[in-house]
Amino acid sequence: MTRRLAGAQLSNSIGDGGFIVVSALYFTQVVGLSATRVGLALTLAWGVGAVAGVALGHLADRWGPRTTAVVLAGATAASIGVLLLTRGFIAFVLVMCVYASCQSGLQAARQALLAGLTTPLERTRARARIQSTANAGIAIGAAAGGVALHIGTEAAYTAVFVLDVVSFLVAAAILATLPETVMTKAAGRFDVLKDRPYALVTLVNAVMLLYMPLLSLIIPLWIVQRTAAPTWLAAALLVLNTAAVVLFQVRIAGRVTGLGSASKLVANAGLVMLASCVVFAVTAASFGAWSAAVLLVVAAALQVLGEMMLASGAWEIGFALAPADRQGQYQGFFATGTAVARMVGPALLTTVVLGWGAVGWLLVGGLFVVAGYAMGPAVRWAREKNSTSSGAMTEDLTTCV
Repeated sequence: MTRRLAGAQLSNSIGDGGFIVVSALYFTQVVGLSATRVGLALTLAWGVGAVAGVALGHLADRWGPRTTAVVLAGATAASIGVLLLTRGFIAFVLVMCVYASCQSGLQAARQALLAGLTTPLERTRARARIQSTANAGIAIGAAAGGVALHIGTEAAYTAVFVLDVVSFLVAAAILATLPETVMTKAAGRFDVLKDRPYALVTLVNAVMLLYMPLLSLIIPLWIVQRTAAPTWLAAALLVLNTAAVVLFQVRIAGRVTGLGSASKLVANAGLVMLASCVVFAVTAASFGAWSAAVLLVVAAALQVLGEMMLASGAWEIGFALAPADRQGQYQGFFATGTAVARMVGPALLTTVVLGWGAVGWLLVGGLFVVAGYAMGPAVRWAREKNSTSSGAMTEDLTTCV
């Protein structure tokens, strides 16, 4: 079952990799939108997607995660196809909102499906295997996108979008071969919105996920503006990140045996990310090109180690603290951390890191440490709340008997 889930993830990750590489140039050069409008549209779209992910996750709990995932994979493919026909700004915003909503809902449904097809002891390692497969797919898709960028024509960009459409249709076909997990008619509608401990855990995770815009936006700009390293190193560091996740994510996930070890791993991830930020800060000093390059590689290696530690701990926490009959809506809510990091991170980190230099890096590193150590108390609060709820339920059942 896990292999087929990984196969579906591999397929749509290939499409995602190509989309990530060419989409900005396609929207600006082919559609004719300004970079500012593209950025505004993406911010709005992922904000809508974050909210929609919870609602679609709840739908997965009611319809069944397999059925919901198949439908949303097909809907994602359709939205990408419509993007090829979209030219006006308003239409672009609307289609991107649909795309982001389908992607967020699909992530929640897949997580709920994984929870239904595996035992609690298997979930984190299974999720790690899927993540390493996904990174391999993104690398393949990014290579295809790189070829399209080299060709630099509308037809080449369009071909990558078509590849993305096909990749999601293939993913839908693979998901359709999986068995449906037991659907539950949960009495509570969007109970996750009332779960304050889980909301706190999600917020802490969102702060830790600020490493995402660091990797995709801040580090390339830092290399160009503040170091003597060659500009192509930005691409090399992305390759390093992808390869490390493919090779080591499953091994690191093996350290997680429960909520205690998961919380400790997240705290340690904060320390590793601090070390990474310190090394990045040092690269602002007057080093030669190759000395700066070596330091950047060390910093990037520490960053991806922290990323893998965080992911392994967060998966266990997100699954274990969610009620078994509401995994869809809870996974949809937990995934809003990604959307928040994507929305808030670029503006915040551009100001702090690129504006304040080495001091900014140290402040960001300190934020990672604080968030990492905050995860433990947040998890304990959520676990105590769950234990109390379970005890109350047991008392009610005993009284009824």
